Amino acid sequence: MNATPAATPLSDQDYQRETHALLARIEAAADRWLQDDLIDIDTHRSGGLLELQFPNGSKLIVNTQPPLKEVWLAARAGGYHYRFVANRWLDTRSGEEFFDALNRHASTQGGIAVTA
Repeated sequence: MNATPAATPLSDQDYQRETHALLARIEAAADRWLQDDLIDIDTHRSGGLLELQFPNGSKLIVNTQPPLKEVWLAARAGGYHYRFVANRWLDTRSGEEFFDALNRHASTQGGIAVTA
């Protein structure tokens, strides 16, 4: 059973704009964590794929999926798919908001509470 309401229809251009903003927000948060000396995190972005590497070697990987108009998050705890619903990226199974999940996984993997 799917907990998330139907996705908001997005044109290809709208999808690109929304995913670009999402990845830019994550990169800005990681830069802030590093500048504030919260965590020594490395980021690498290649097109629609963003890797966050933590000091313990674990990674979070955010990947855009243009054909599906989704965003995927890979964490130690598993893989998650998000679709755009009413101006938010929501998990296709649980309905959890993307940044709530990102904060939880980054805090767990980084060993310190962080907020994007």
